[in-house]
Amino acid sequence: METTTETTTQAGADEAARAANPGLTAPAAPTPPEAPARAPGAGLSVSLTPKAVAMAKSRLIKRGTPDASLRLGIRGGGCSGFNYVIEFSDDVPRERDRVFDFDGLRVLVDKKSLIYLAGSVLDWQQTLMQQGFKFVNPNEATACGCGHSFTVK
Repeated sequence: METTTETTTQAGADEAARAANPGLTAPAAPTPPEAPARAPGAGLSVSLTPKAVAMAKSRLIKRGTPDASLRLGIRGGGCSGFNYVIEFSDDVPRERDRVFDFDGLRVLVDKKSLIYLAGSVLDWQQTLMQQGFKFVNPNEATACGCGHSFTVK
């Protein structure tokens, strides 16, 4: 004795029902919600600790440019592939910059750097051996012994 197995999909069942009832129309398929349009780098951010904000502001005041910005970024180079960039900027933000405000401190990050710095926290550390800004970057795979050069995951 031979057994035949027939598998009916929902689409096949709907088609059979329409064939049996010519006046029956297919229900409209629900349309998925449209994803919001995002610019490259939208939604990505960096953060600064209160100590980092205070030190950056005091350095800008000491420099005589309290209204300047702090620019964060990365550059290719160093012994591990990328170097962190922390510099003061007297210029207006560039078109490609994301602008963040931390308690009155304007921080600029270009969109390409933001991809590698997303989720990073800039801290100010002061130890017996050194003092300065320090990135805590979740995208960092390895770092050079100097702490200024890194590779990404």
